Amino acid sequence: MKGMLSILALGICATWSGIAAADIYAYTDANGVRHITNVPPPGDSRYQLIYKSRYTKPKGWVDSPSAAYWRLNPSAFDDLIRSTASQHGIDPSLVRAVMHAESGFNPQAVSPKGAVGLMQLMPATASRFGVSNIYDPLENVRGGVAYLRFLLDLFNGDVRLAVAAYNAGEEAVKKFGGIPPYDETITYVARVMNLHGRYRAQP
Repeated sequence: MKGMLSILALGICATWSGIAAADIYAYTDANGVRHITNVPPPGDSRYQLIYKSRYTKPKGWVDSPSAAYWRLNPSAFDDLIRSTASQHGIDPSLVRAVMHAESGFNPQAVSPKGAVGLMQLMPATASRFGVSNIYDPLENVRGGVAYLRFLLDLFNGDVRLAVAAYNAGEEAVKKFGGIPPYDETITYVARVMNLHGRYRAQP
């Protein structure tokens, strides 16, 4: 079985560049067999998105061609996350999930659109929530968590809508009456919710 899986892995690596334009989904069954497809069966929740098309890849995305799940980092900025989340009455696992998806815990991260830092704040959002030094991890996280708290209140505690608005803006969520039909936002919400659940399950 190990030999079969190794051969399969080599085949995947050899063809990976040829499928870079497609989203790739995978799961491992009870027998340890890896199933990979770019078109998962409708309603089959076993498949997890592991590779995002370069055409729709959101910021903070980390492809994982060899594993079905994204690697967690439960210790990064733990004190800062817990204290700031507590101040705003937010589950610290949600803050960690958003930070993970946004910057991969890199305080110097800058997106092509100009979002900065651990929570990937746009300058206008930073100013809106009183952040004077957007590169300072403490200020950046305080501003990002304050914005997340604002969005949770705005959408009556609906975490999925708050996360969607964090990515696409609250006006987009209001306009569509739910998660905007943008590939980046749909993928972003799915990823943050996945990470949120997994971080909450950490001991």
